[in-house]
Amino acid sequence: MKNKNKTIWGGRFKKKISSNFQRIGSSINIDKRLYQEDIEASIVHVQMLSKQKILSKKISLKIIKNLRKIKSEIDKGKFNFNQKYEDIHLNIEKRLFDLIGKDAGYLHIARSRNDQVVTDFKLWVKKANIFVINQINRVMSALLKKSEKNVANVMPGLTHLKNAQPVSFAHYLLAYVEMFNRDKKRFKNNLELLDECPLGSAALSGTSFNIDRKYTAKKLGFSKPTNNSIDSVSDRDFAVDFLYASAICAMHLSRLAEDLIILNSDAYGLIYFNDNVLTGSSIMPQKKNPDPAELIRGRTGINYGKLNSILTIMKGLPISYFKDLQDDKALVFEGYDTIIDTLIMAFELVKNLNANKKRMYDMALNGYTTATDFADYLVKGRKMTFREAYNVSSKLVNYAEKNKKTLDELSLNEIKRFYKDLNKNVLKVFNVKNSMNSKNSFGGTAEKNVTRMIKKYKKELL
Repeated sequence: MKNKNKTIWGGRFKKKISSNFQRIGSSINIDKRLYQEDIEASIVHVQMLSKQKILSKKISLKIIKNLRKIKSEIDKGKFNFNQKYEDIHLNIEKRLFDLIGKDAGYLHIARSRNDQVVTDFKLWVKKANIFVINQINRVMSALLKKSEKNVANVMPGLTHLKNAQPVSFAHYLLAYVEMFNRDKKRFKNNLELLDECPLGSAALSGTSFNIDRKYTAKKLGFSKPTNNSIDSVSDRDFAVDFLYASAICAMHLSRLAEDLIILNSDAYGLIYFNDNVLTGSSIMPQKKNPDPAELIRGRTGINYGKLNSILTIMKGLPISYFKDLQDDKALVFEGYDTIIDTLIMAFELVKNLNANKKRMYDMALNGYTTATDFADYLVKGRKMTFREAYNVSSKLVNYAEKNKKTLDELSLNEIKRFYKDLNKNVLKVFNVKNSMNSKNSFGGTAEKNVTRMIKKYKKELL
């Protein structure tokens, strides 16, 4: 009976593949994004086969020359991707057959699509990690530039969205620098963990050919080959790790966006943005809306969704390779595109962020933000327990609230109603700037601390 199955793997099949399955099972529209990595890995694989005298130098050079030609065709948009050939690997292999005939069949010696795809994918994710790290650095750099200009700028630090204690606006911005620095570490950790080359693992058991996996790993930029061929073709931890790091980074970006939306609101008015990152209303002429911040907040859900999806794919998957793993690339690609766009938007927002310094200062005076400073003053100067001092300060706040005064508006005589043994020095305690600069413990909001941390991070980003 004539074989009607025209696929590369169709030698054993007597019937034509279902058109619906061909459409659904094909991944070429997704994984064509891996073409550079696929050709790079194929060239190195052929070079290794030639070095090991498994393949003649003449044939290896012919294959490499035409693989580079195929890359040029794809680069220029002249390559015809065909769904019939399922994926990027078979599309390239088919084109190689068109160019050089049966010699293209040597390309697949000592490898399978199973180790081929995971190698390509690892190479792509390596690049993705590096690019994300670079984008995080841009956001951090923008935050540091804003911080430098706002070290002495006092604002109300908030807990529960209620005025809590005076802090430097720069200190507030540096909190996000800390978050993004941890994000960088997660992506860097991913780079370290994926730095093992699976090529040469073949379908799942390795190969009987005398290949040199250390050579291949080194040429492709990996530190070493993987240790176990079964794990090699079924491992997608690096994809999960990437989406995990992206999800946490997206969460941090969302928190930043939420903060900026609140601080930019008419109710707070502590910051404002340049017009080039704002939009207007179709009906209300006065509106200037922080849409980019809202998009950052919303798109966090996409990154969360990709992480949950890949975890669900992997959770019940036996080893080694299964077709389920075909869907991993779409998740990572979409997760990558989303986190990159989000980081770009965040950079633009921070770059165009301005502090309403007077409003910040005035609001820092409200909410009795120096009440803790007064309690601390009593502990240090009057040898009271903190709970005793806390009680005295609470009564002072109640008095100020009843008389509709801020703490800095109280006279010495008014303060002495609650503790007699005081002099005019106590009045300095209620100055919000003094309060800010008194927090000189390591990691605190004092200007000296903040300046030191800015310098530290700027040095690290160089």
